Amino acid sequence: MTPALALLAVFAVAASQGFGQSQAAPAFEVASVKLSVPGSTGPPSIGPPGTGRFIATKASLDVLLEIAFHVQQYQILGEPDWAEAETFEIAAKAEDGISLSYEQLKPRLQRLLAQRLNLATHREVKDIPGYALVVAKGGPKLKEDTSATATQGSIRPGRLRLPKSSMDVFAAVLYGPTGRPVVNKTGLEGNYEIELSFARDQDTDSPLPSIFTALQEQLGLKLEAQKVPVEMLVIDHVERVPTEN
Repeated sequence: MTPALALLAVFAVAASQGFGQSQAAPAFEVASVKLSVPGSTGPPSIGPPGTGRFIATKASLDVLLEIAFHVQQYQILGEPDWAEAETFEIAAKAEDGISLSYEQLKPRLQRLLAQRLNLATHREVKDIPGYALVVAKGGPKLKEDTSATATQGSIRPGRLRLPKSSMDVFAAVLYGPTGRPVVNKTGLEGNYEIELSFARDQDTDSPLPSIFTALQEQLGLKLEAQKVPVEMLVIDHVERVPTEN
């Protein structure tokens, strides 16, 4: 899982699905954006949310776009040739009193990328192979979560835990283990305490069932293969070298 997807998992319950950014989008109080030192090694790192600061090291363009626009990599079109080779270092601080929840981070990061990388995007819908999440025969086996607040969820290899999750959020998270976009067609409203354990494709000797069987046995849901409409983020323009900080 990429750092971007890990961050999205942490905020899965609260995150919206929209790509829009208003003209009056809030901005970071101070921010530095630089290219990573050529040849630097190690995995990318994204600073923890809720601290009033956003720190990213060795973050590729697609990682930043995933976080800023709440998309996954397959939804990004038009990346430049240098996108895989170059990474960025970002250190940004919100104004006093802002703890930077994910909803507060998104518009600020969108605006920062527009200001420093001259990023311009638009969105379009494409039908691509995926799955519809539907209720299996016998009905759902779900526990509704009516608590006032949600504890932090987790996504680990072969295990999902999403407290206070809508079916829309759960369907989006299923892209990870299935490798295809999933749309919610359950017709189920409300929020649920979701726990799911399954064998990954590479776990040939696992006693756990596949993701498809686990969904039916544990949650009373199933996946049906079909083409699904997916909103794509299309890059119209982006520059490799950030403008001066």
